[in-house]
Amino acid sequence: MRILYLLFAVLFLLFQAAPGSADPIFADTVECRSQGNFCRVGACPPTFAASGSCHGGLLKCCSK
Repeated sequence: MRILYLLFAVLFLLFQAAPGSADPIFADTVECRSQGNFCRVGACPPTFAASGSCHGGLLKCCSK
């Protein structure tokens, strides 16, 4: 039984995400979000317009 606790602890440490790992890695995503815009799959909401791309061209950058 003690081995199971040790195994779970090791697995937890191995799969723990590093701080800051969720930061965007694409330059176009950083640029979009730095201007106060957001990225979206598909069309932008009705009051927003597509002003560029995000995630290497996979998503649209939506702005007011």
